[in-house]
Amino acid sequence: MSQKNAPPPIVFILIFFALIGGGYWFFSNRESAPVIPVTNFSPGPDSVPSGTTVRIDGSTSMVTINQNLKRTFERQFPGANVITSANGSQNGIADLLAGKTDIAAVSRPLTAQEQSQGLVAVSVTTDAIALVVGKANPFNQGLTSAQAADIFQGKINNWSAVGGNNGTIRVINRPAVSGTHQAFQEIVLKGANFGAAPNITTLQRDATTPLLQALGTDGIGYATFAQVANQQTVRFVPIDGLTPDASGYPYQRQLYYVYKNPASPGVQAFLGYATSAQGQQAMILDN
Repeated sequence: MSQKNAPPPIVFILIFFALIGGGYWFFSNRESAPVIPVTNFSPGPDSVPSGTTVRIDGSTSMVTINQNLKRTFERQFPGANVITSANGSQNGIADLLAGKTDIAAVSRPLTAQEQSQGLVAVSVTTDAIALVVGKANPFNQGLTSAQAADIFQGKINNWSAVGGNNGTIRVINRPAVSGTHQAFQEIVLKGANFGAAPNITTLQRDATTPLLQALGTDGIGYATFAQVANQQTVRFVPIDGLTPDASGYPYQRQLYYVYKNPASPGVQAFLGYATSAQGQQAMILDN
């Protein structure tokens, strides 16, 4: 019985080149794979090159946090420079996408669309949204969660409806560009729209000081607890019997630093510091 002929040499040559081509395709595709975002930057950096500059813009709720971290970061790493602005969460995100800032300080979660544009949110701390009235406001009681929602939707517009004196409730609302506005709508109003009644005024600019000044003796507004905790001109309105500093207070949310993937070395260094034990302590120095 005759043996079968062995394959001609050309077959082995073709197999060899096929293996080489497959290996090249595998490694070249590995190199072009998307960069996986980093969300855990701890522990903080040991050193930062002199001349490192990090620009932060966004939520007015995070002004104190930004300034505290700027001061301590620059002190620990001489030659580093942190530039902070506070033009609202939405403007911070827009500037981040446009390359005008390095980090957006944001007081609400990112949307799916924002994440699809390469933005990554790093949780910085937990904060509470406080409802406030002027110190001279005769209303000195609390509200239920349902009453608070009804006031900001325009369904309740007289203090007497919530146990106060007869008189119109002037609602001072933050502009839609505000992350605190968006978080309030989600947490307090359960996604419903703010009211458009005549007693509801929406500020043109997202700033806490003008809001507090506008309260007078008959207004109510809201702000991040960290910004108003030490204010002497306003009083907190308890919600369901709890003040903003109490465990179980219903209006709590996360504050974030957002970067565009991949993070630059300066952004990685700053976020590493912000999320370290030292950075977390620095955030609350002035609160």
